[in-house]
Amino acid sequence: MPTSENKARALRGELHYAFTPELVDARRRCSQACQRYSNSGDASRRKRVEMWREIVGDATPLPKQAQSQDADDDLFAEDAWVEPPIHIDYGINVKLGKNVFINFNCTIVDTCLVTIGDRTLFAPNISLYSGTHPLDPEVRNGTQGPEMGGEIHIEEDCWLGGNVTVLPGVRIGKGSVVGAGSVVTKDVPPYTVVAGNPARKLRDVPQGTNAAETSGALAAMERDKQQP
Repeated sequence: MPTSENKARALRGELHYAFTPELVDARRRCSQACQRYSNSGDASRRKRVEMWREIVGDATPLPKQAQSQDADDDLFAEDAWVEPPIHIDYGINVKLGKNVFINFNCTIVDTCLVTIGDRTLFAPNISLYSGTHPLDPEVRNGTQGPEMGGEIHIEEDCWLGGNVTVLPGVRIGKGSVVGAGSVVTKDVPPYTVVAGNPARKLRDVPQGTNAAETSGALAAMERDKQQP
């Protein structure tokens, strides 16, 4: 089915109308998929991955089921881990990398494309808003007026603390950290620690510390594996 001009404008971040039957139906589909995911209870890892792919419109076939539960879980070791509940507008505009962790109560307004890079971690209550509204109230005009937006890109190896809000058009560079409670209004350079409202640079991210190895955490994990 060809993309309507109104939907194409939405994806480009241009003024468009969100309460057309097409976009209302798209949000309803995603809302229902998110509700099923959020109410999935003790569903298996396989089932959670399947339900997540339904939310984001990923038709990639699941691998053949393994003989044991642990072995089957291992098949999805690199899939994103998303804790319910989750709230998303459209779903199909959200792209997650490998080994991503999203803690509970994440909200993603994916009017435009929202990407989250490999190994990025979200604390609870993160909000990503790629959609926004005109400042002029006569243009804004409630549900009868147009909306707009900007893509959000969070690159690899980032960590966002609890209650962080990211606004439209922002790119958070590779390896960066955003302090809890921050509102990110502009791009964050790679390997930067920012915090505040609006978020400002505090320091550079340390690199090459090898803390997991030097602290003994990796050795402890190996000892645990060797226990009967």
